[in-house]
Amino acid sequence: MPQRLHLVFGGELKDPQKTEFENPNDIHIVGMFPDYASAYDAWKSEAQRTVDNAHMRYFIAHIHRLRDEATEGSSTEELGG
Repeated sequence: MPQRLHLVFGGELKDPQKTEFENPNDIHIVGMFPDYASAYDAWKSEAQRTVDNAHMRYFIAHIHRLRDEATEGSSTEELGG
């Protein structure tokens, strides 16, 4: 069974109706998780912790969807060549 990695991250948004971060250098990386359930638990914990800040948002990125090992990589995938 392939790994289903998930990244949980968040930060303060410029506008709570959009997904552009106020300062990308301040993005909080919560962590990488081996399954959706544990990523969801981490996301929920951070979202509840920051519920009083309407501009703060956390997201779950499905890292396993970004790369398919069966598909040939693009020419920009490998640095330096």
